[in-house]
Amino acid sequence: MTDLRHATAECTVGEYLAARLEQLGTRHIFGLPGDFNLALIDEMLRAGAVEWVGSTNELNAAYAADGYARIRRGLGVVLTTFGVGELSAVNGVAGSYAESVPVLHVVGMPSRSVDGQLLHHTLADGDFTRFATVAEQVTARVVVLGGERAAEDIDSALEQAVSESRPVYLGVPSDVAVSRVPSRRLARRLRTGVSDADQLASFRSRFRSLLDDAGAEVAVLAGAGVHRGGAEAAMRRIAARSGVSVALQSTAKTLIRPGTRGLLGVYAGAHTDRPETRTRIDEAPLLVLAGVAMTDFLTGFFTHGFSENDAIELGMQGVRVGSVVFDGVTMSDALDVIDAELTARETVEGEGDVESGASGGSGESFSCSSPAGRDRERHATASSESAVPRTDAEGDAPLDHAALWPRLEGWIRPRTTVIAEAGTAFYGAVGMDLPDGCEFLGQPIWSSIGYTIPALLGSLEAAPGREHVLIIGDGSAQLTVQELGTILHRGHAPTIFLLDNDGYTVERLIRSPRAVYQDVHHWDWAALPSALGAPGTRTASVRTIAELERALADADGTAATFIHVVLPRMDAPELLTRIAAGVR
Repeated sequence: MTDLRHATAECTVGEYLAARLEQLGTRHIFGLPGDFNLALIDEMLRAGAVEWVGSTNELNAAYAADGYARIRRGLGVVLTTFGVGELSAVNGVAGSYAESVPVLHVVGMPSRSVDGQLLHHTLADGDFTRFATVAEQVTARVVVLGGERAAEDIDSALEQAVSESRPVYLGVPSDVAVSRVPSRRLARRLRTGVSDADQLASFRSRFRSLLDDAGAEVAVLAGAGVHRGGAEAAMRRIAARSGVSVALQSTAKTLIRPGTRGLLGVYAGAHTDRPETRTRIDEAPLLVLAGVAMTDFLTGFFTHGFSENDAIELGMQGVRVGSVVFDGVTMSDALDVIDAELTARETVEGEGDVESGASGGSGESFSCSSPAGRDRERHATASSESAVPRTDAEGDAPLDHAALWPRLEGWIRPRTTVIAEAGTAFYGAVGMDLPDGCEFLGQPIWSSIGYTIPALLGSLEAAPGREHVLIIGDGSAQLTVQELGTILHRGHAPTIFLLDNDGYTVERLIRSPRAVYQDVHHWDWAALPSALGAPGTRTASVRTIAELERALADADGTAATFIHVVLPRMDAPELLTRIAAGVR
């Protein structure tokens, strides 16, 4: 590919945007072509800096960009055409905003020369600003490029999207896409993830004082924002410090390795499994909220026992301590400060104590007798057992959620990306203990059904070397399943579990279980991959424990596999049953 910084004095706006995306590590663009974005797409693809991934519709493209951004820990890009295309993507972009995912929504707009004319893809009123006004509600910023400052405006939009971890809208008129800007600006590094030095120093001083006042016990509740901020390493170090307890929201359940000394497990208010976890968080003398979202599903319907106002709250671009806000402090730098101060406390407390100093490292031991070692042993044993078909009465029994999830847990291999759809899939998967190196992807805040199949496409493009497992319900899949064709045609090999419980079980648990609107049409799910043009996909339809175990034994991660899992209509994971009761 061409290095535009040195090859020519100028490049087109489309080429400039593509080069900037490559510098940020974003190599794929998801979207659909339309007459107003064709020139832009041509210019962006000219230098080979980015690859086009065509989706089946704009909503799916937005979901895919979201999944890509989450797994890449960077920027995702969805590219649509003006009006009809961009409005189809709004739901996906809104989900990215709700869940703090950095997505750039690029919109190819009509040429400035026809501004005000009654064009197709408009409301025939001459107003070309209406759709950008819609975007203002679900993005951190709306930028429509003109001619002279196009490069500067692109840089500013990208910096904001990455730094704030929020979607940004970038409108590019077709004539601007081919206009020229200086290439030398590409040598200037984008400023992302840089803290204000004075504010960071002030936060350090304040935290040190709070740490002295709190005494021995510090608790941290960590959410998905830690992942978004690229601060996983600091959080893992903090969890291993003496006198520190760390609980996780369900969206961050794979953030810290099982067996780490300070790890308490998942916290969800009254729905927290372990009483000790809830007590340590609710009654902590010093509580740090790191990248958490205090929403209904993640707090056990607001049954958390701590006050947010009394906690230290770490956001993507600021820290709040009581009524004092330290602006411009990144999540990563804030956690590094906390880790450094905890380390200093350990050093002071451990001086002259050789044994204490020796135990301070990672807090992990990998002998078979350690929690981490037992966890690996348990997964290995369960995986072995799940691969042996049963012939006894239990094996012939119909599948239900109680039988399904322990077997999936035992079958999932290390370093797998597990993606779970909102509903029965998510609340079953969130209860699984995943092996080392796994990632867990879901959308519990926005909870837009159908999200995960396109998100799987994005995740596969972001991390093609990882094994991917998707778990999704039949009702959700019917919204976006056409994107499975894109996944299979691009040569990916995920394992997909389609949970067929004959309709919208989540809604049935909340109200009117026999209402006609809770039903979905019956599909021949096992025939679907072939219908989408991928007849070589491994397929299975399972109704019993023995059939599931045979299918799991065949699903070795080397080929695309689609497993249709038939479950009782009103059966659900135990956690979901409790939550549905709370909704009622």
